[in-house]
Amino acid sequence: MKVMLVLDHPYGAQAWEDVPHHRSLTSALAHAAQAGLERAGHEVDLVDLHADGFDPVMSAQDLVAWRAGTVVDPQAADYQRRLLAADHLVLAFPIWWEAMPALTKGFLDKVLGKGIVYHQGKGLRPMTHRTALTGVTLVTVMSTPTPAYRAVFGNPVVKIVFRGTFRKMGVRNLTWLNHGGLDRKTPQHRRRALTRVEQHFAALT
Repeated sequence: MKVMLVLDHPYGAQAWEDVPHHRSLTSALAHAAQAGLERAGHEVDLVDLHADGFDPVMSAQDLVAWRAGTVVDPQAADYQRRLLAADHLVLAFPIWWEAMPALTKGFLDKVLGKGIVYHQGKGLRPMTHRTALTGVTLVTVMSTPTPAYRAVFGNPVVKIVFRGTFRKMGVRNLTWLNHGGLDRKTPQHRRRALTRVEQHFAALT
């Protein structure tokens, strides 16, 4: 299986090691996911949005192209080609102000192009995706405890990415691996989280 693993963290993919002042749990979780996938024999296409200098802003030219079913941003076009070839998509990012960072939102806006990645049904007909995707997994990190995120805020990132995006396009196999209450986690919690994520992706089918 071919898996597109999209990382959105300012420190980038190289910040996976536990080095003070230059470490990211998000990057470490993405690294663990990649290790598990490769251990299971899957092909991993790693996208580091910050390292690529991806521009998340939908410009007027981008929007005109999006409406016409084309694309003008070469980076977005490259991501589209890679997404169309993927069987599974993994999005790894920290949750800020209860939602995804700008580059992940821009990835959804600019890469999921109408007429390229999905087909817009007419009238009441649903959207259909034009990819090989059989599933999408979110790997997230946040300081808000997970129960509070669900009960108080209503799981906004899940509603945006799953209900409002991929399920709308017809992708049904959707999994959320969240790591909440980050401020209260110990190094032992961190190690256990990395092990669980690696094991989860090693078992992905």
